[in-house]
Amino acid sequence: MSGQRAESLMQDYEKRPDPVSLTQNPDPSKNSSSGVDYEPHPEKSIELEPERQRIVQSICSLYSGSANEQDMQVYAEESVYDDPWSFCDTRYKIAGQWYGIPKIMASSKTIKTEVVSSKPDEIIFKLQQEYTPKPMPVPKKVNSLVTLTLDQHNKVKYHKDMWNEKDYSHEGLGKVMKTLNGDYLTKITKPPESLGPKE
Repeated sequence: MSGQRAESLMQDYEKRPDPVSLTQNPDPSKNSSSGVDYEPHPEKSIELEPERQRIVQSICSLYSGSANEQDMQVYAEESVYDDPWSFCDTRYKIAGQWYGIPKIMASSKTIKTEVVSSKPDEIIFKLQQEYTPKPMPVPKKVNSLVTLTLDQHNKVKYHKDMWNEKDYSHEGLGKVMKTLNGDYLTKITKPPESLGPKE
């Protein structure tokens, strides 16, 4: 059932934005070798209406280790989180990822964001997050491109976090590792069961 649900969510809600067209900087020296500039430039950000801004704020709070049920409510119960390390296909499994941040990070904070696309069914923004791991408390800034696909109720159905323009793989060993991470992390991080049924 889980596999069928994931396939259905991917077919209906996965977006594959063109990161070069969305992020390329006119100054070539600011772009990576692949032609993208994932560093946010807040002064260029598209202004969002309050409800959509609250969605972005909740997502940034989760990145920053809030690990609370209120922020998790931006996701539909059946939704996907997809990054190079993890693939989750329910809100409960997604919570497993977010509830893990306070366990492994001394701190995580959003430095800046830039909304680069806002359509009825999507919000795409650049995110710069600073992570400080507990074992080695040396802060590191990470830039990424976040795509949120929304349903008719303005709930997030697909959350894609891209670290480079090729982060679309759902094949091979990478898929196995991503799925295992998504399926089993909840056993370690133990998010509230009220966020969705365990599987």
